[in-house]
Amino acid sequence: MNNNRRRNFRSRQQKSNFLRRRNGSTASSSFNNGNINFSRNGSMNNSHNVEKTMQKFQQLAKDAQSNGDPVLAQNYLQHADHYLRRLNELAEKKESYLDRNKISENQNSEDTLSEKKLS
Repeated sequence: MNNNRRRNFRSRQQKSNFLRRRNGSTASSSFNNGNINFSRNGSMNNSHNVEKTMQKFQQLAKDAQSNGDPVLAQNYLQHADHYLRRLNELAEKKESYLDRNKISENQNSEDTLSEKKLS
């Protein structure tokens, strides 16, 4: 075999979706204005996933503390605190959504009752 011989490789098409154009714009356009338009797969809108992630960081903090690394433990606790705030935010949104639906259902039932009385 001749190891000094140069091989000619054909270039492949880029398989990454990172730079692929979507709707006539580049993927970087979904990152406009800080975190406001940050595109995610929606996993942090599910309260179960957020709670699970929070518990994971709490466990990592306990493990780091038991291994004698207080700095890393504090870092993990800060991450867990972030997910706790996110969990509370999701619970608050859900509660307000349920309250709005309850109010609209009450108004709809009152409207139908008043219509029945008028006819």
